[in-house]
Amino acid sequence: MDRKITADTIIVDALDINPNAGEILMKYGMHCLGCAIAHGETVGEAAEVHGADLEKMLDELNRI
Repeated sequence: MDRKITADTIIVDALDINPNAGEILMKYGMHCLGCAIAHGETVGEAAEVHGADLEKMLDELNRI
């Protein structure tokens, strides 16, 4: 994985960066990854809305 996922990464971009991102995000309650919001919402915004621990989630998203 060359690029890093940050709080400012758009959800659909996170899915491109890490093929396992969908599974990880769903683990944190983000079950509508294919919805229109995923095309404009950042990982940080989604974490806030879903009450997820952003730092923990980012650590998992960026683990190789």
